[in-house]
Amino acid sequence: MDTSHVSALHAKHAGLEARIKDETARPAPDNFLVATLKKQKLRIKQELAQATG
Repeated sequence: MDTSHVSALHAKHAGLEARIKDETARPAPDNFLVATLKKQKLRIKQELAQATG
């Protein structure tokens, strides 16, 4: 797979991780949002695994 695509996936993954961290640090995190972000992160992780291995 194209290295720029893999780089973009890594960037998206890192961005989602940051959003999850920010949301869970709030006094009253939105659990639905956190779950949605985690699902998106998992899909990207799976796509990265297919792309690199």
